[in-house]
Amino acid sequence: MIDVVAFRTEGLGDSTYLLTFEGMALLVDPQRDIDRFLSALGTAELRWVVETHLHNDYVSGGLSAARETGAELVLPASAAPAFRHTPAFHNEQLSEGDLALRPVHTPGHTPEHTSYVISVDGRDLAVFSGGSLLVGSAGRSDLLGDDRAETLARLQYRSVRALGRLPAECALYPTHGAGSFCTVSSVASNTSTVGREIRDNPVLTYEDEDSFVKVHLAGLQPYPTYYSRMGPINLAGPPPMPATRPPTVDAGLVPPDAIVVDIGSVESYADGHLPGSINIPVDDQFGTWFGWLVPYGPAPYLVSRDEEDLDEAILQLARIGVDEIAGVIRDPRGPTLVESRVGRVADLPPDAQILDVRSPDERSTTAPGDTHYRYLPDLADGPPPGIDPSRPVWVMCASGYRAAIGASLLRGQGVDAVPVMDAGIADLPRMA
Repeated sequence: MIDVVAFRTEGLGDSTYLLTFEGMALLVDPQRDIDRFLSALGTAELRWVVETHLHNDYVSGGLSAARETGAELVLPASAAPAFRHTPAFHNEQLSEGDLALRPVHTPGHTPEHTSYVISVDGRDLAVFSGGSLLVGSAGRSDLLGDDRAETLARLQYRSVRALGRLPAECALYPTHGAGSFCTVSSVASNTSTVGREIRDNPVLTYEDEDSFVKVHLAGLQPYPTYYSRMGPINLAGPPPMPATRPPTVDAGLVPPDAIVVDIGSVESYADGHLPGSINIPVDDQFGTWFGWLVPYGPAPYLVSRDEEDLDEAILQLARIGVDEIAGVIRDPRGPTLVESRVGRVADLPPDAQILDVRSPDERSTTAPGDTHYRYLPDLADGPPPGIDPSRPVWVMCASGYRAAIGASLLRGQGVDAVPVMDAGIADLPRMA
């Protein structure tokens, strides 16, 4: 029968799917770096590239994949992008031999959102649900603004219920999953079946629309500011991956007012960094935090001491449309470098000023006494009231990664900020 391979992009919390059947293939919601998907085709011919919606969290690779392979590009009919494609109309089936692709208009995450039901010989086997029905959750409805959130939430109520009427054995393949800011609540896995979701998914338990909408829009967490730029790119025609790499530059040639992002580890940054630089260490979350924290405008500079880190950084930035890097400083040296501290829980003095930079939902779950709070993205406005900037500020999160970023932001504002890297805020003995 059909074979489905999932490609997880952990930093975005998203999945791309490659379905193969009797020498044909279908690619669903590909990100911009399409080589990893096309190399998995083997001898199969890519017949369709489909998009469930105009993505908010990454630059799509659908147009590039279709142009490179000659596959048919399918988008929701009401998306109306500015490039040639096959519009997917509700229940207007696309088929090739025994394999059929049935678009189901499922608005709610976005107005044009469309899921795709896969059938063989008339039997529904799978559904690619994008940002509609997710594992244990549903795609959030506020990404296009608060003024449209309630309308979209009401549409989402009807959409997830429509998908819940598919056969119980139908496999569920959402695009958004664990780690995605596009989900309403956290999820534990990425794929499921319709029957399992009917049994376990709380979004399918509400008997009336108003109850669903009230919960669906309650307690939504902030999402990255770069999301506002993704829709226009994907609507206009997302370009392929950048063909060139940024040039290497000498630290002495960097303008004093330039934005400089050091992508090295917190330890290497502490050993010596350029004054005013932000430390966003390369890991799965690098691109998300870069897109959220680094102002959009003049091309930034990167500091990289490791070639593999640089490759990963450039890849993640390209996924969110950051193609212009002014230059790479590969080995910063000289008397202008600034050293800083990396802290441990054992180093905390009894009167330590501890700043929690976790997300609001994490803070609501665990709020240690005698700590200050400000979510990491809000540190651009400085430390919260109550912090004495003349004293050291010990910055903590759940694991240390966000603490490192937050401490570097505060140091750029003249605060002696120390990231605590060996424990999370919930590990504090003073926890209330």
